[in-house]
Amino acid sequence: MPALETTPQIRSRMSGQRSRDTDIEIALRKTLHAAGLRYRVHRRPLKGVRREADILFGPARVAVFVDGCFWHGCPQHATWPKNNALFWREKIEKNRARDRDTDARLTEAGWASVRVWEHEDATEAAGRIAALVRERRAG
Repeated sequence: MPALETTPQIRSRMSGQRSRDTDIEIALRKTLHAAGLRYRVHRRPLKGVRREADILFGPARVAVFVDGCFWHGCPQHATWPKNNALFWREKIEKNRARDRDTDARLTEAGWASVRVWEHEDATEAAGRIAALVRERRAG
């Protein structure tokens, strides 16, 4: 990956970005909890694979990932920075490839993987997740 040229202001702003307990994550968890669902937070669904789900329904084998539009290259909201363009393009493309690999590994192991974009409505996303969890528990 190319060297990253940055300034103290940019470094400060980027280091302040949350990687967990974001607004959408909290809203999603509250909605799922209010619907009577119980889950684990920030757990690895597969042993030996260093990938962590944001919300995990163990017995139903459902792993939920809340993806940031910038970091995961949302098709609707992704932006490609002009500064350090090559660095950021490679970084985001690697994130996308890792997401596809994670989903494939989970599917192979019998898990369902759910991706929620940070711009999605938490209530709608929770409804989609709750339906999947209940379906997998029943069948």
